[in-house]
Order: sequence, then structure tokens, then C-alpha cells
Amino acid sequence: MGHIVSVMDMSPQDPLVVWGGGAIGGTLAAYWARAGVPVLLVDIQPEHVQACQTTGLKIEGSIDNFTAQMPACTPAQLRGTYTRIVLAVKALATEEAVQSLAPHLAQNGYVVSAQNGLNELTIAAMVGAQRTIGCFVNFGADWIEPGRIVYGGRGEVVVGEIDGVPRERSAELHRLLQLFEPDAVLTDNIWGYLWSKLGFAAMLFATSLNNDGMDANFADEKRFAVFDALGREVMAVARAQGILTVPLTGFDPAAFMDGAPESAARASIALLSQRRRNSVKKHSGFWRDLAVRKRKTEVEPLLGKVSEAGRRGGVQTPALDVLIRLVQDVEEGRRALSWETFQELLDVCQSQRPS
Repeated sequence: MGHIVSVMDMSPQDPLVVWGGGAIGGTLAAYWARAGVPVLLVDIQPEHVQACQTTGLKIEGSIDNFTAQMPACTPAQLRGTYTRIVLAVKALATEEAVQSLAPHLAQNGYVVSAQNGLNELTIAAMVGAQRTIGCFVNFGADWIEPGRIVYGGRGEVVVGEIDGVPRERSAELHRLLQLFEPDAVLTDNIWGYLWSKLGFAAMLFATSLNNDGMDANFADEKRFAVFDALGREVMAVARAQGILTVPLTGFDPAAFMDGAPESAARASIALLSQRRRNSVKKHSGFWRDLAVRKRKTEVEPLLGKVSEAGRRGGVQTPALDVLIRLVQDVEEGRRALSWETFQELLDVCQSQRPS
């Protein structure tokens, strides 16, 4: 195997560490490296590390096509401390990753969670709230193989302090994120974005129960009851938590709030279908985990957290609970990705609709 970079090989300038070189982290790291930002990529896969630092990390798709070389290493090979660490691992791996990176985080440094879910809570509990920054990413990308990522769709990129108080460090991070997404947002309500994404994520998990793709699922009138029920349950839990949710591109949480007309929810689902009709990314990353990579999804740390919060707040989430169970059944090989699996969720959702 080729030479693995060590900290001794790095520029004396403190690099931006990207911990996790998959769909999210790899895409961000490649854009930063291309822009001349000192980047150090940390990933658990030696083959991916070798590709990134030798032949380079290739970004391809309808948005952009380029290859960026960058220093890279595995967690075990990392030495030294750093002030800026962008955590971009799967939500399931958050605790283990934070345990590994904590010794490398400078006392005045921070970790920013470029992940799905509410992982800022886990990070803050482990390294301290003052060393944690929130981040919301909603672009479409897939890790294909070592050194290769398909970037298939632009989307929101938002950063903000978890206590809502503006600081220069989050403003600096915002400027860095604009090198990737010019429309990146600096917010004082990062939790509003993260909870809105959970409503959308619940719908994407539902589309992962079959092989039809996101557009086909959202466009099918008879499946509307599923997406409507999931959206309303997540938003009910968010409201009980006192969260002010934020509209996302293609997903309006207000359409699924208590009292919102069904026509608003139908319009939101129709827009989701329309936006994915011409996208090169036909399936969600959750579907790829189940169908292609044959590994556990993020259903428990994402939707499980919502269901748990609902129980604490007295909000029932029957559709969400069935969805979680069905995804876990597929993960464990008890069910296949099929219309029959989706139908079980649909039956539950239809049974709750007003007659």
C-alpha cells in the first residue's frame, strides 16, 4: 500500500480536519482542497485514504466533475491536536468517532456535526457544549467506492451555534462552507433546520422500504397517506419540544403541522416528487445502505430519537414506530425491500386517517 501521510508531513498551518470521508465529508473535503484550504481527511477505510492522497478523490455527477488530492490518514495514524474538526460519519458511529477524535481536539477547538440527526447532543455531552457547533446539510451525494463520490444534487447547507449565540468561529465556518455551497446559511436556529430535516428523513426512510425510487414513491397517490402521517408525527414532536421548524427546499414543515389543510401536505409531497424527477440520485442514502451496502441504517439514531422524544412529551408516533420496526426487519434480513413491506406501513397510516 502507498505512503500514508502523518502529521509530520503536514503544513504548519492548522488544517481543517474532516473526520469521515463518505458522501458528506468527502464532498466537502474535496471542494475545500480544490479551493486551497488546508484539509486533512480522516477515514477508517485504508483504501479510501490511499486513493484520496495519491490518485485523488473524484467528485462526479450533474453538478461538478473534478479530482482533488489531499492529505489523509486513518484515525489510528492521526497525531497532534486541531482546532477545527468537521465530523461527517454516520449517526450510528458518532459516539465511537468522538471518543477517537477527542484526544486530538484542542482545548479552544470545536467539533461541527455535518451529519444527519441530532448528533450535536451526543457531541456536546462528550466534549462540551462550548466545543460543539451545529450544521445542517441537505445535498445529495453517494459514496461509490474508494476515491469516488457522486454529487447528485445541491441542497441547503446551514451552520449555527447550538445555543443560538453568534460567534466568529461559526462565521468563519460559514465562509468556508460557502466555498462549497455559495448559498450556505449562517443561522441562530440550527435546531429548527435539524428537526425539519428529520421530518423529511422519515419520508425518505419510507421510500427505502421498496425499490421504486424517491420520485416514484412520492408521485404515487395511494402512498400519500404514509408521507402525510410521518410528516405530521415528526412535526408534532418538534412542536412539543418547543422547536421552531424552518422550511427547506422542497419540504415545508408547516404543511404537516396540526391544523394544516391536507392540500398543503399534498402540494409539499408533489414538489418532492418534482424535484427528484430529473435528479441523477434516484434513491436515498438509506436505500443504498439497505439494498447496496447491506448495512445498518441511521434509523435508530434519527427516527428512534424522535419516537423517544415523543414518548417523553406525550406525543404518539404509531406510523414512525412501525417504520422503524420495518427498516430494522430489512436490516436483519427478516423482510425484503418490496411493495409488501411498504404496504404494511401504508395499512397502518390509512387506518389512522379520518373516515
